[in-house]
Amino acid sequence: MRVFLAGATGAVGRLAVPLLHAAGHHVTGTSRTAHGAAAIRAQGADAAEVDVYDAAALRRAVADARPDAVLHQLTDLSAADGAANSRLRREGTRNLVDAAAAAGVDRIVVQSIAWAYPPGDTPATESVPLDGTADEPRARTVAAVRALEDTAAELPTAVVLRYGLLYGPGTWYAPGGPVADALAGRPAAAFLGALDADDAVSSFVHIADAARAAVAALDWPGGPVNITDDEPAPGRDWLPALAAALGVPAPPATRGGPAWARGADNTLARSRRWQPEFPSWRTGFAAQDA
Repeated sequence: MRVFLAGATGAVGRLAVPLLHAAGHHVTGTSRTAHGAAAIRAQGADAAEVDVYDAAALRRAVADARPDAVLHQLTDLSAADGAANSRLRREGTRNLVDAAAAAGVDRIVVQSIAWAYPPGDTPATESVPLDGTADEPRARTVAAVRALEDTAAELPTAVVLRYGLLYGPGTWYAPGGPVADALAGRPAAAFLGALDADDAVSSFVHIADAARAAVAALDWPGGPVNITDDEPAPGRDWLPALAAALGVPAPPATRGGPAWARGADNTLARSRRWQPEFPSWRTGFAAQDA
């Protein structure tokens, strides 16, 4: 299969390239910079130096690549700017889907999130609709996620990967990363906001398991799929474990937390033979260099 990988130099994308090659796919990856394009070529893939906001250039790049499928792993998180990432989900996805449609591509796999569900007492399955009751600023995030997923669904087959919180190399949760800085009280990490050891439940997924899911999803039927580990957990459980793995202080345990923080159920992904190498953050946090 010929695959157009948008976001090939991102945390998931750069791990996906060798996995795609190993699976026998021909890869064209995108980067906005010449340096990024060179890194893609160094991995043995073709490179398209293109900005997703340049609709005409993106359309040419997709047409030139002649892909059978588009793999959308674009994010804009380097400055922790929620508005920038929401814009990418809306406008970037719009341009990418339009380019794919113009090139006759009928399959897309997109990166979404597993914490856009409404409040509930149990981990959410894919049958639960996205949260339509959220207040701002969360409402803007959920609306952008809905726009991303709805736009992707315009193509005949759209697989929506709702990732849990990504950890491992290249993520905010890696050793020396922004979360470690925030827990250590370094002012530069203030943009993360509070990290609370409370009752709010999160689902995680190691970045390597996320990349494996992205490649496997090229053969999956359309629709949303939660890509998370097996153990949704409250902050009072996982945050001390993360802090210990990072060698930084853990905040004191508290109670409470937002009702929407419920975690996600990965039964559907497992039914499609996706098996996380790190089925729990308990072992995954301690293996962040994996």
